[in-house]
Amino acid sequence: MTSPQVTETPEEGYERGLGSRQVQMIAIGGAIGVGLFLGAGANIAKAGPSLIVMYALAGLIIFFIMRALGELLLYRPVSGSFAEYSREFLGPFFGFFTGWTYWLMWVVTGMAELTAAAIYVHYWFPAIPQWVTALVFLVVLFVANLISVKLFGEIEFWFSMVKVTALIGMIVIGLGVLTFGFSAAGDTATVTNLWEFDGFFPKGIGSSLMTLQGVMFAYLAVELVGVTAGESENPEKTLPKAINTLPWRIALFYVGALTVILCVVKWTEFAPGVSPFVKAFAVIGIPAGAGIVNFVVLTAALSSCNSGMYSTGRMLRTLADNGEAPRFFSRLSSSKTPALGITVSVAFMGIGVVLNYVVPEKAFGYVTSVATAAGIWTWLMILISHVLYRRGVEAGRLRASSFPAPGGAKCSYVAIAFLLFVTGLIAYDADSRVCLYVMAGWAAALAIGWAVLKTRNPQVADRREPQLEKVG
Repeated sequence: MTSPQVTETPEEGYERGLGSRQVQMIAIGGAIGVGLFLGAGANIAKAGPSLIVMYALAGLIIFFIMRALGELLLYRPVSGSFAEYSREFLGPFFGFFTGWTYWLMWVVTGMAELTAAAIYVHYWFPAIPQWVTALVFLVVLFVANLISVKLFGEIEFWFSMVKVTALIGMIVIGLGVLTFGFSAAGDTATVTNLWEFDGFFPKGIGSSLMTLQGVMFAYLAVELVGVTAGESENPEKTLPKAINTLPWRIALFYVGALTVILCVVKWTEFAPGVSPFVKAFAVIGIPAGAGIVNFVVLTAALSSCNSGMYSTGRMLRTLADNGEAPRFFSRLSSSKTPALGITVSVAFMGIGVVLNYVVPEKAFGYVTSVATAAGIWTWLMILISHVLYRRGVEAGRLRASSFPAPGGAKCSYVAIAFLLFVTGLIAYDADSRVCLYVMAGWAAALAIGWAVLKTRNPQVADRREPQLEKVG
């Protein structure tokens, strides 16, 4: 059994301003981002209808990851949870590495979201350069993120509500087209579109598997629920509920939406760089439908970028509280937000604006591959921490969580094997392989940083509980 200090919910100085409905909607919104709205177009072109199976398979693995995280969160709910669990179960270096890598993941995800948002605006205003739009959105979201967490939660609640409502509307309209045959797509919309054009796996199983790296990017941010743990009003109730609703969210918003779209529109009509949802409404011919969907997916991109700014500031503070980042990152503003950490993170997200200026046609692909690699590392650390935690519980050294993962550590082993397989696919693909070089350079930089840190402050390598700044 652990001591009370380990298992109680710590007071980290944050305002516990996220209510149940906000945490629920952040969890739902986190599963609906630019990877689905924009990235699915390129993946449909690569895999055809079989992409549905890839999303379902990856969704199952994500559920395993989230249940593992859920068990850890109810064992010790803290902000910056992934880094904290890596630090506790694998050692201080892994906490340091995971915290900084999760920060990197959200910085480059923010770049991807800004790029996507610029592409969506380009749909209406082709004369405006992508980098200008990306810069404007970066500044606006930065200002919005310096507000209290309660208002952040409210903004995210309504952002997510727009996404959810729109996706459900798209599914209902698509089913209406299939059932009653109305609209310009009525004559060609049929379930047989799933296999009539060169079969369900038109480009072979190999090509379908190669889309898994893009599919996994679409699921980045589902773990954001873990970052909200330190600011949830009642994490013991809200977190399990948010995690347990994940399967139906995946089934409805990913598998369901893609299935309907691919029945309404032949997969051969989709192309990279164009949202499949925008394309579907254009084919259906609903007045202003494509423009409305374009607005919704723009909202989705801005919502995800906003969440990225939220999480990076919290992760930098966790690192600072453990002596693994400059101490000034641990300070909170008068509104109890890590304003300095958010500011520095946004400055790095500005690199995405530069990429949109230099290589606008490749910016999205570059940053999504790096974000996916960083996300895979984060998920692996969650799973390995869970396996080690379960060993501690079974040996009687650690207190059992009130939200145990089904199957114990078995599902975590399956998920670990799957993530290693996806990493192998990334290494095989010449276009995405560059992200592994970036991650190797990142790992080398962190290893050097850790060595310097230990030289200056040997205590940083000691296993200890984080000493968080008390505010208010």
